[in-house]
Amino acid sequence: MNTATRPEATNMRVQLSSQFGTLDLRSPVIAASGTFGYGLEFADVLSLDSLGAIITKGISREPMAGNASPRMVETSAGMLNAIGLQNIGVQAFLAERLPVLRKTTTTPVIVNVFGFAVDDYIAVIEQLEQAEGIAAYELNVSCPNTRHGGMVFGTDAFLLEEIVARVRKAATRPLLVKLSPNVTSIAKMAKVAQDAGADALSVANTWLGTAIDAATRRPRLKNVTGGLSGPAIKPLALRQVMEASRAVTVPIVGMGGIVRAEDAVEFMLAGAAAVQVGTASYADPRATENIAKGLRSWCVKNGVKRVAELTGGLLLEE
Repeated sequence: MNTATRPEATNMRVQLSSQFGTLDLRSPVIAASGTFGYGLEFADVLSLDSLGAIITKGISREPMAGNASPRMVETSAGMLNAIGLQNIGVQAFLAERLPVLRKTTTTPVIVNVFGFAVDDYIAVIEQLEQAEGIAAYELNVSCPNTRHGGMVFGTDAFLLEEIVARVRKAATRPLLVKLSPNVTSIAKMAKVAQDAGADALSVANTWLGTAIDAATRRPRLKNVTGGLSGPAIKPLALRQVMEASRAVTVPIVGMGGIVRAEDAVEFMLAGAAAVQVGTASYADPRATENIAKGLRSWCVKNGVKRVAELTGGLLLEE
């Protein structure tokens, strides 16, 4: 009999908590970096305490204004963005945003960190290490290394190993590495990041793409290219989560086109221990909270008492 028809299912208690080493999350649904601001922007429209964690905008050594407009374009099943990692810089974040955020919610705050040289990452981490109220770091390795001819950290195994290893030595908190999907083998890069010291992996960042205005014959983005996100990339992201999870033993945080609870379930079945919700927040500011609630309801209807049981539960034909 389907669990949805069982009278006792409606009263079933569901354990939604997830664990990443020393990091405990009340829910596996996380607000993704870049689409949730610094977290405070959403405090009036949803309950931040309903989320597993909040990942801030990427924080850099110095403030950044980002790219010129237009820097966002809607696609048929998602969006392209070339924001350019606009942020207020680490000092302003610690002085102005983090204290208020910690007073607003008990949800763990994970700080996304980026730079254009290894020293940039280290400098940000060293300042963050002096602050309270930070649960973990997420390294954005999809940035071009200006000291290596613009080669993206996350697409070169040697550069990836170097940056993860050096940040691991500088950081005392759990370290997530947000991998680039624009690689030949996500499994290989996942293994490199794990072996260099990553405690968990975010799989993955946006796919590189472009959009053209046929009437003007010009790119729709001032930057010409941008990162593709939203439902369009979900099948690609699911495959990469599945491949990465089979190559490593550290937890995988999956993302890419998650707009409803069933999407989150699919990513967990593919091997993710938690998920990040990003682009969906533009269409619905309460998407993260709704997906977290929807995941609980899905588990009740399907007789799943511990959401962690879903991780890696994909059934394949033998």
